[in-house]
Amino acid sequence: MIPVTLPAGGVELAVVIDAAPEPTAIVALAHGAGAGHEHPFLAGAAGAWSAAGFTTMRFDFPYRQAGRRMPGPAAHAIETWAAVEEFCRRLTPGIPFVAAGKSYGGRMASMAAAEGRIAPDALVYLGYPLHPPGKPENARTAHLPAVAAPQLFLSGTKDPFLQPLGDLEAAVAACRDADILWFEGARHSFEVAGRALPADEVGAATASAALPWLRERVQRPAA
Repeated sequence: MIPVTLPAGGVELAVVIDAAPEPTAIVALAHGAGAGHEHPFLAGAAGAWSAAGFTTMRFDFPYRQAGRRMPGPAAHAIETWAAVEEFCRRLTPGIPFVAAGKSYGGRMASMAAAEGRIAPDALVYLGYPLHPPGKPENARTAHLPAVAAPQLFLSGTKDPFLQPLGDLEAAVAACRDADILWFEGARHSFEVAGRALPADEVGAATASAALPWLRERVQRPAA
């Protein structure tokens, strides 16, 4: 359990850990706004990363654990990310910590990093929600240049949260150290028209595509 202190009081969040022997790093994987840690996409992603040597820990934000469908205040998610990092660094001391998240979960990680509430060795965004669909004027990018750690944006070319695609490219260009990995024809959950695959397989394939970048950016300290 992860203890999290919120303005309304303390909560404890259950976690699911996919452990890797002698892990290169530990990855905390957060869910999107509409689904919890148990979603097959996230389970598939966690399984792929752990099989590749990255211990992966999934958790729910407090609103989800309380049974609510709509996200709580961003400050609650940021405090949760701070508690998650502390938990992960205690669980696997001395190895890199990576903050990752699907959509909303990744955006909250980026905000926590920009505010200095977490200090991950890298961040991976699985479908960063750049703006609400059809509202590119409401971009969620102003904080991204303040993130010090390397950032990887896994993004579908048909994602309605990213149209026009040039807006993400411009946001990434303004960051200190960031890359985009495009998935041709993929939408927000990396589904592709005409290619019906189970969500866990899609999650595993999406997460696996990030492995070369992760191995380059985070390395287990020499014994």
